[in-house]
Formats: sequence, structure tokens, C-alpha cells
Amino acid sequence: MLLTKDIIDEKNKILRQKSKEVTFPMDEKDKENIKLMVEYLHDSQIDEIAAKYSLRPGMGMSAVQIGVLKRYITIVHESSEGHFDTYVVVNPKIVSESKEKIYVEDGEGCLSINRETIGIVPRSARVTVEGYDIDGNKISIRAREELAIVFQHEIDHLNGILFIDRIDPKNPFKGKDTYRSI
Repeated sequence: MLLTKDIIDEKNKILRQKSKEVTFPMDEKDKENIKLMVEYLHDSQIDEIAAKYSLRPGMGMSAVQIGVLKRYITIVHESSEGHFDTYVVVNPKIVSESKEKIYVEDGEGCLSINRETIGIVPRSARVTVEGYDIDGNKISIRAREELAIVFQHEIDHLNGILFIDRIDPKNPFKGKDTYRSI
């Protein structure tokens, strides 16, 4: 079982490195990592389990956050009460995005950032992500709103970018009147 303490903190320089493309067939170790990442994300969103194991709630995780510099991400999104959609994308790329920008009104969060942060992280309201499933089959996902933000956040991780890098340090709330909050 993956625990919060297993997730790399922002102080670790590995988070600033660019992850490498995955080749197929995938290693069994990577498939096991994906299983653990999905399990953590799912369990962290269920109050009783999260409390029992002291899990910080999260919707997305990239391999680099557990110390693996490979291009795969997992997202577990509660699409309706008690119903979760799971996304696993290997070698993900954003192939299109809307011009409309949005931001999380309460602020974006990250399992690797264990401190209070403030500011607006401008994100595209809609994205199309292409990549592969764990068997090497090509997939395409259209995401909007909250789910689009998570995809952008996780793909940033694969490029060594943290959400705090996208907050304007001189004007953390820049764009508040221009972008739509969700």
C-alpha cells in the first residue's frame, strides 16, 4: 500500500526533472506502481479509509511523485457521489486546449506540496489528451473543468513543473478578473 509518506516532497530535486518516455511492453514494476497510485487516489477520497491510513486527499498522481522518472499519470475522479472514473495515461500529451482559462477558486493543491499556497494557476478550461493505455493501445481523452485542470497539473509534473511555478510571484491573483473560477 502506498502511503502519504511515500509521496515525494517538493524539496526533492527529482520533481524538477523531465520524465522519460515509456517503451512498450511496460515493465511489471511500472504496472504495479500504477495499481498502487490508483489505489492511493481512490482510498484518499473516501473519508473513512483516508482517516484510517492518514492519507492526504488527491485526484491525480504522476510517476515522478513516487520517485519514478517515467511518463505516466493516474487520475481518479469522483464523477458523482461514490462513483469514480479512473484514468491511466502513458506518455500523455495535450494535443488541443481551449482558449478559455479557468482556475480553482480555493487554490490548486498537490500531494507533493505540504504547505499553504495562495494564488491563481491559470489553466485551459478544456483539453484533449492523447497517450497510451498500459498495453500500448492509443487513447484520447477529452476533459473539461476540474478534470482538465488535473490532467494539466499531472502532465506538468512529467515536465518538472509544479503548480506553484504557474502563480505570478509579483501578483499571485493576476487574472482573477479575466479567468473563470471553478
